[in-house]
Amino acid sequence: MKNDLITIEEYSSHYKVDLSFIEELENLGLIRIIQKEQKKYIPFDILSEVESYARMFYEMDINIAGIDAIQNLLIRIRKLQGEMTELKNRLRFYE
Repeated sequence: MKNDLITIEEYSSHYKVDLSFIEELENLGLIRIIQKEQKKYIPFDILSEVESYARMFYEMDINIAGIDAIQNLLIRIRKLQGEMTELKNRLRFYE
């Protein structure tokens, strides 16, 4: 499991983001951080999400609350797209 985790300190220094930014993402429930032996880790499987949030925050000047709102809207859009695909498939059945 050690190979699929990166410490938040390593991530912060490598990608040049503040530790407080990562902790705020966790506090809002946007990411999960794993704590082991007094160290906090980010799982590799969510690194792309964290990078996306960092780009929104640092490059687009979107605050943490805005990132949360965007994430919630994206989840709803994906759900609606799935429902639409399902309905299209049902409609094809009756055509």
